Amino acid sequence: MSEKKIKIIISDFDGIFTDGSVLVYDNGTTAKRLDYSDIMGIALAYKKGYEVVIISGEKSSAIDFLLKKFPLLKAYQDIRNKKEVVENLLNEKNLTFENVLYLGDDVNDIDCLKSSGLKFTVENANYKVKELNIPILKHKGGYGAFREAVDMLP
Repeated sequence: MSEKKIKIIISDFDGIFTDGSVLVYDNGTTAKRLDYSDIMGIALAYKKGYEVVIISGEKSSAIDFLLKKFPLLKAYQDIRNKKEVVENLLNEKNLTFENVLYLGDDVNDIDCLKSSGLKFTVENANYKVKELNIPILKHKGGYGAFREAVDMLP
């Protein structure tokens, strides 16, 4: 697969942009840590001409933060069937899975990872994802993995 066919970067959130941890405070609120290199990765992806989409199985204020920072960013939260969302998005844009760089780390990403033209996972991914024998990024989720993938694109 040639990186030149890639038009859109679609990424899971927890486990890619975060390390998968959630901080739970005594008052019941939660927080997630983001790495600024991944935030810069979004900006660089746009500069290189790629669209960026986040698809998360959870609702997160960290994603809302990114949506405010990047008005072009699309995010789908609290999603159970990620492949269905990707298929609908690609149909809207007249693209195919061949045009997708997909980043995912858990079992709910497997269908999208199998279908995408270019795909990566992280070292701390679920073992079932690693069994797909797809490239594993050097950076762990939450520690620059998204940026690493963007840096590999032309």
